[in-house]
Amino acid sequence: MSTTISAALVKELREATGAGMMDCKRALEETGGDLEAARTLLRERGVASAGKRAGRETTEGLVRFLVEDGVGSIVGVGCETEPVSRNDEFQAFVERVLQTVHAEGPEAVESLEAERLELIGKLGENVVVVGAARFEAAPGNVLAGYVHPPAHKIGVLVELRGGTAALARQVAMHIAFAAPEWRVREDVPADVVESERSIFANSDEVQSKPEAAREKIVDGMLAKRFFAATPGGVLVDQAWIHDASKSVGEALQEAGAAVERFARVSVAGS
Repeated sequence: MSTTISAALVKELREATGAGMMDCKRALEETGGDLEAARTLLRERGVASAGKRAGRETTEGLVRFLVEDGVGSIVGVGCETEPVSRNDEFQAFVERVLQTVHAEGPEAVESLEAERLELIGKLGENVVVVGAARFEAAPGNVLAGYVHPPAHKIGVLVELRGGTAALARQVAMHIAFAAPEWRVREDVPADVVESERSIFANSDEVQSKPEAAREKIVDGMLAKRFFAATPGGVLVDQAWIHDASKSVGEALQEAGAAVERFARVSVAGS
């Protein structure tokens, strides 16, 4: 004889888990009306659902940042569709990820794994924390964050040595747009530079020039097409998006500032 499940019990389970009404009813029926057992069953099904969705691409989602009392944090959480990125439960999860990273660091994201899997089961989409960073600014340094509107899918956290919060935000905006891979030339691995130099040196464009001029030509190509490339390249070598007549490095030098570090997070993968 099957257990009669009251509407009130179904409602209680639904409010506790966020699962659909029929899923809650079936779980209660299968567990003989045991609320905790039904909740466990729903979570297990959520984990199974998450496993099926784990390989799905997440090109939507949200990036959020928080800067307060000399500490800055940024996180990006991806999902599959724009409607889910606007879902209240998804947004609440993003906020919990941000607060957790801000309090404990990026490694603490692992403590939210059960909640992430449960959310996948509720929403029916893959949900992935695609990036997280936390900076504690050195004394006298400035932190700023920026998330590009209206989609809020790309964000940047910057720490400046010298300068102002307004300048730091301008730098963050630049990084969001130009997507530099390195901060300064010294950060670029030597083998990467040599590989690029070899490609330019062996190009028809260079080989057609007099041999004595080739090295200088290659140096110029490296500077303009690799170090100053957007996207990619070196931050200080890129053209400053707020005034293309100067480089980021020149703009920073004029302000007596330097970029200590930055983190760029994109849920769209670009």
